Amino acid sequence: MKLSEDDIRKKWEKIPMLKPKIEKVVVNISVGKSGEPLERATKILKDLTGQNPCKRKAKKTIRDFGIRKGEPTACITTLRKQRATEFLKKALPVMDNKLPRSCFDRYGNFSFGIKEHIEIQGVKYDPEVGIFGMDVCVSFSRPGYRVKKRRKEKAKIGSKHILTPEEAMVFVKDTLGVEIV
Repeated sequence: MKLSEDDIRKKWEKIPMLKPKIEKVVVNISVGKSGEPLERATKILKDLTGQNPCKRKAKKTIRDFGIRKGEPTACITTLRKQRATEFLKKALPVMDNKLPRSCFDRYGNFSFGIKEHIEIQGVKYDPEVGIFGMDVCVSFSRPGYRVKKRRKEKAKIGSKHILTPEEAMVFVKDTLGVEIV
């Protein structure tokens, strides 16, 4: 049974534990090389997010691309709470505040890509740094999801408490002002 947007909002008012929240936003810049390009990408990610990014290493050797196993090729940072919301409010206007339904998975999480970081509002082009693209992944949860992930006394989450894509879309529309196409 599909619920309308108004029914979903009424359900959240009636039972506040069902209202979703942004758990984390993961921003990834994959350069494919180590050295100077990776350092420039790290600098950009630090300027955009206000956090120190973590470097990720290649899982296997790919000779055609000149990548060796264990060589750092990407940088990533995870944003939570207020920083996550602030970054999304800067990054979503690049997509014209529109997201396709297809970018939402069955648990309501969504991802999108930014082709050029200079499209983000407030970022200026620096010829020494260059232009990088990035992937942004947004994860949602509800209060009470910790029961499933905690180390001690783990428990299952009931099927009625699992977040649906429709609920996530309503939440994104309300909090971030995004139109779902």
